[in-house]
Amino acid sequence: MGKSKFRTTELSNPAFEMDGLRFITIKTPHLKGRGDICVFVPKGEDHQSLPVVTLLHGVYGSAWVWPFLGNAHGITQRLIDQKKIPPMVLVMPSDGLWGDGSGYMNHDGKNFEKWIAEDVPDAVFENIPEVSEESIHFIAGLSMGGFGALKIGAKYGEKYQAISAHSLITEVAQMTLFVEEPLDAYKQAERAREDVLTAIIENRENLPRLRFDCGLDDELLDYNRTLHQELKKNQVPHTYEEFVGSHKWEYWQEHLEDTLIFFKDVLKKSC
Repeated sequence: MGKSKFRTTELSNPAFEMDGLRFITIKTPHLKGRGDICVFVPKGEDHQSLPVVTLLHGVYGSAWVWPFLGNAHGITQRLIDQKKIPPMVLVMPSDGLWGDGSGYMNHDGKNFEKWIAEDVPDAVFENIPEVSEESIHFIAGLSMGGFGALKIGAKYGEKYQAISAHSLITEVAQMTLFVEEPLDAYKQAERAREDVLTAIIENRENLPRLRFDCGLDDELLDYNRTLHQELKKNQVPHTYEEFVGSHKWEYWQEHLEDTLIFFKDVLKKSC
């Protein structure tokens, strides 16, 4: 491998890793500093060019919440052991740690979007031997992370094979339900960076496979239903599902399985 794209990189010592979890910290101009990435590598020898699933967290969280609040690594390993999905690498970055949540948007001179779409895949490629240039990439997220996954996945459709989201924020104004920062702090020059529907419509010619779901007791349910209806009206192919549950980790733990099996099905069709 050639020269690193990052000035500094810290990688966890394999001697101290547990349950297949590794940590990477890189310094990037897009964050004007350092960013953290938690990576899960499944059990097994001689894994090569494994599919990569980027999981984006919601407000208040960081790189650790998907494994240590959501048991994402445990769920993934169980599905692999049950042969419901092939071995996959989970990549769980921080959102850049701005305020209560960056929204994975660009502000304060930092490019949180490119941090996810460019830096994170590059850091994983450089530091995880089980990942190669041939690895297929997927992106998913919950709440604010679902907002980021759909916008970034649509804009960077050439990078991702499919997109999935749980309980997603669909438009930037909904951030005010969760954060203390003023809405003006999130304003973008382009509407596609503030609104999932606009991002999808503007990039529909290169849109990856798409699914999302929401709980029946979730405060974001009506917004998710509206997005579903607007996508139908605009004839954008997608899958939308509703399940019992609310805006809580118990819901996301249960339905991460739907995301991973969806990605498995996309993999099968692409082979």
